[in-house]
Amino acid sequence: MKLKYKKVAILAADGFEQSELFAPLEALKIEGATVDIISIKEGEIKGWDKTDWGKSIKVDRNVDSAPVHDYDALVLPGGVMNPDTLRTHTVALNFIKAFFERRKPVAAICHAPWLLINAGVIDGRKVTSYKSIKEDVINAGGKWVDEPVVVDNGLVTSRNPDDLPAFCNKLIEEIKEGKHEKQNA
Repeated sequence: MKLKYKKVAILAADGFEQSELFAPLEALKIEGATVDIISIKEGEIKGWDKTDWGKSIKVDRNVDSAPVHDYDALVLPGGVMNPDTLRTHTVALNFIKAFFERRKPVAAICHAPWLLINAGVIDGRKVTSYKSIKEDVINAGGKWVDEPVVVDNGLVTSRNPDDLPAFCNKLIEEIKEGKHEKQNA
């Protein structure tokens, strides 16, 4: 129970990659963390499972009413639809940016670095992502590398669902460490 008394937000919308939300959710709960699913709508959001719609999950809070100070860390699952929807939502982007301003751990996998780009927090950071958005990351100033998991001052990134074991382990490690000295916002 490394994360007892820690509270983590998972920000997602319809079309999140199912494994990239449920695997971190399970890993965090096993370690004792309280986890809230945050979204841009009430009710439930539906996952994408490889080639078709997958499981739904109940939304705990709307991002409009989710204060960053309530949370110790943020997880951003990928998929294509999920971050593509969220990256046009100003409140969601401000929510993400606030974690960087407060030096709290943030973890983004697959296409979720699109959110880091739109939030303006990727410039100068060593990161990885799904290969198809490599050029987007580089063009936004990110230092892209092809590795299963990359950690840069509390920011954890991974490429795809195959990297989930390493992603979850580093996520837990970073949350346990807490705030980080330097994070660009």
